[in-house]
This record gives sequence, C-alpha cells and structure tokens, in this order.
Amino acid sequence: MPAYTLTVNGEPRRFEAAADTPLLWVLRDILNLTGTKYGCGAGLCRACTIHLDGEASFSCQIPISAAEGRRVTTIEGLSPDRSHPLQQAWIEEDVPQCGYCQPGQIMSAAALLERTPSPSDDQIDAFMKSNLCRCGTYNRIRSAIRRAAQSKAATRASANEEAENHG
Repeated sequence: MPAYTLTVNGEPRRFEAAADTPLLWVLRDILNLTGTKYGCGAGLCRACTIHLDGEASFSCQIPISAAEGRRVTTIEGLSPDRSHPLQQAWIEEDVPQCGYCQPGQIMSAAALLERTPSPSDDQIDAFMKSNLCRCGTYNRIRSAIRRAAQSKAATRASANEEAENHG
C-alpha cells in the first residue's frame, strides 16, 4: 500500500492507504478524527466538509491520492477548546438538534467568513444552501453565522485599536 503525508490540523501525518480511499475514511478510520461525518457519500449533503488548503471540500469525494502533501483542517482543528467564534455562536444560538450535520455546517460557515467577513443573509443562504440539515435549523444557523461575523469584526476592531494605542 502506498504511503501518504498530509498536514492535518497543523500536524504532519504519515500513513498507508489504498490510493482510492476517500479522505473521509482516512480521517475517521486511520487518523481517528471522527468529527467529520459520513452523510450521503456522494458530496450532496456536505456533512463531510473539511478545509483542503483553506477551501471547503467534501472529504467523501476526494481520494487520498489527490490530497497527498496538502493541508487539511477538520472540525477538531478549528479550535482545540471550542473557542472559535463559530463554535461559540453555535452554542449561544442553540443551533444543533441532532447535531449530525453541524461539523460540516460549521466548516462551510468558516470558509464563508474567510471569503466574506460580513456576509448578508442572502450571501449566507447562497453559500450554505447545499449543506443539508434534516432537523431544519437553518434560521439558527444563519443567526449563528451573523453572530460569529460580528464577534470576529469586534475582535479585529479591538486588535486594531490596541495596535494604534501601542504604535
């Protein structure tokens, strides 16, 4: 079996796997990172969303051979202690019901906020529309994304103010 190296959540990881093994199964079964969920297996539900070199990607559709040498961030790598603004907003907005789709929802939302730091509701809806939630928590998801965007904006403003006061 071929050996592969990835940087997963900031750490180099080396392992063996068949070239056609989906990245999802490498993460879950070989690296024991079970936060990334299996949903449909066809890239339609987005439960398996991770970041591959900073872009939201569907890990069930990426063979490990295509991920060789790349950077992967999973829900576990977003923050070690749930302190990421999106994770905090998810808790404050009481988003999850069953919770199964939430790692994929959060990883997609993180990609959105990297591209569009202050998205409108229409931008949120357009970006998140393919992430399926059987429990229908879409309104709370939108509220949580808005809350996280505001939190990140406040943090940036505070950092800029502090830099000006010390500069």
